[in-house]
Amino acid sequence: MTSKTRPEILSELQEILSDFQGQTYDAPIDEQTMFFQDLGFASIDAVVLGETLEEHFQTKLDFNPFLSELAAKQVKDLQVGELVDFLHRSL
Repeated sequence: MTSKTRPEILSELQEILSDFQGQTYDAPIDEQTMFFQDLGFASIDAVVLGETLEEHFQTKLDFNPFLSELAAKQVKDLQVGELVDFLHRSL
């Protein structure tokens, strides 16, 4: 595993999300961008994104604690920055 900086992770995630699953998102994607509200994600998209990220970063990511933490906070949407933080801790 290679350690990546937060800006590197954000940049790679922005690239992935700008054309994800054939859906182009033209507005700027930053750390405050919301997955469901702004990007129009459905729950299946989140699953596919997880698989895409594992393939992209070539590592198994342990999403369970991350998702449990979100559930405990009763989070209904996720900011890109929160995913960047998770990836930064995991890579």
